[in-house]
Amino acid sequence: MYLPCPGPPRIILCTLNARYVHASLGLRYLLANMGDLRGQTALREFTIARQAQDMARDLLDLLGAQDVRRAQVIGFGVYIWNVTQTCALVRLLRELRPSLKIVLGGPEVSHELDTQPIVALADHVVTGWGDVSFPRLCQALLYGPRPLMKVIAGEQPPLGDITLPYAEYSDEDLAHRVVYVEASRGCPFKCAFCLSALDKTAWAFDLPRFLAALDALYRRGARNFKFVDRTFNLKIDTAAQILQFFLDRLPPVGDAVGVAGLSVHFELIPDHLPERLKQSIALFPPGVLQFEVGIQTFDVGVQRRIARVQDNTRSEANLRWLVEASRAHVHADLIFGLPGESVAGFAQGFDRLLELGPQEIQLGVLKRLRGTPLAAQDAGLVFDPDPPYTVLSTADVTPAEVEAFARLARYWDLIANSGRFRRTLPLLLQPPGPAPHAPGSAFHALQRLADWLWARTGATHRLTPEQLVDHLADFLRAQAHVDAAVVEEALLADYLASGARARPQSLRGRLLARATPVRLRAQAGLPRQNQHLSVAGGVLLAGADMPSPEGETRT
Repeated sequence: MYLPCPGPPRIILCTLNARYVHASLGLRYLLANMGDLRGQTALREFTIARQAQDMARDLLDLLGAQDVRRAQVIGFGVYIWNVTQTCALVRLLRELRPSLKIVLGGPEVSHELDTQPIVALADHVVTGWGDVSFPRLCQALLYGPRPLMKVIAGEQPPLGDITLPYAEYSDEDLAHRVVYVEASRGCPFKCAFCLSALDKTAWAFDLPRFLAALDALYRRGARNFKFVDRTFNLKIDTAAQILQFFLDRLPPVGDAVGVAGLSVHFELIPDHLPERLKQSIALFPPGVLQFEVGIQTFDVGVQRRIARVQDNTRSEANLRWLVEASRAHVHADLIFGLPGESVAGFAQGFDRLLELGPQEIQLGVLKRLRGTPLAAQDAGLVFDPDPPYTVLSTADVTPAEVEAFARLARYWDLIANSGRFRRTLPLLLQPPGPAPHAPGSAFHALQRLADWLWARTGATHRLTPEQLVDHLADFLRAQAHVDAAVVEEALLADYLASGARARPQSLRGRLLARATPVRLRAQAGLPRQNQHLSVAGGVLLAGADMPSPEGETRT
């Protein structure tokens, strides 16, 4: 993605996104706040799948011929998911054009700078907020006086002094990518695994100003909004007005035109959902709202160890209401490997959350985020030294248990979160043996399935839907002792509903009678969404940083 400027730019804002669908909010903040340098600044986005040589060639072609009399600057947004690839790109640029001024920013390079190879390659690093500090640094690099310090602590200006970035989204962005927005920055909570624990509070943008910008996006055609606020429902009046903004743009009741195109994603504090918000949420039709709810753990002792404040009773009640009384899609998070939590303890939390019925449960593995309170603790945690710094073991979880859980989480995504096996999933999660089954742990049933799949396939990422159908059929019949007719009916219904067109061996006899598998009518409610993918482009200001894939930076 390239946003042009007149003539060859002297400054490029660049990042490596996880996927094309993500558009970097942070870089667009910087672009909007470049002031007099705006006309000399371009924005260039890649994905982490691109080769470093290709990206370097694109960037240097964009800058044009080297002129030692004119400084040229590239600012990179560095995140946990792109630091390895960005480091390779920066190293190559250093070799190809030594005179280039390279500036880094973002959460990954805002802490523990002395140990990072990418920092050693850079000319300057802006830590923390970059809205004011990065443009000021560029002004000095281009026109002097040259800064003496390599590390520049980002200045946090009043939010009213920051130019909003939403005009920097292109028409192509609005048509094909997730539009990230934020009504506030920061977080008042102090969860030890989260970078937001460093914030003193949460700061809200002026609401009329924000809503005006949101309206401009909507009128330009934006329909896929993802709010990156850590605590969207912290201030009820603000949250209610934002919900009303989207309610006002829904078609009249009974007119489905336009509803399917609107999708809005929020992160909710699980134990803070008063009646006023419930009344607004209940007015939305299916397919519009998606809520990401960070439970992380139900264990009170673990919550205490990680300084997490959460009323479990209220959280459960609110989740149950969202699932049963609203038409929102609920995506709930749990983190494996938190200090003080064993596999058995995690299993209890999983079963407890599953019973509440959210449409998705994301099973994340704890990661060591630079600068978090947890990163500075000696809590018996051992982390991988390479990105994404996943926990390898704890005082309560062995390395083998972490590896087994990582496989289980992948299978859970393929089977449960994919939405492809809605009829089959209850059969997989019941205790083995003849019916009727006594109540048992769904997590332990999932463990049995994961261990069996791994022993049989040795794979977690090369399984086609057809292969999964056949494996699950064999597992249910031979290992879970489910009646063959029941297994076939469930898998057939799920396979047809998925719209797949191949012929799994276990269903071949039933499918041969059909010329073409027919997609069944989708269930009410929101299916797995592209927009809930929770990584975004690298950002040069930590104040607008995106959530990590497993939700470790969520409240």
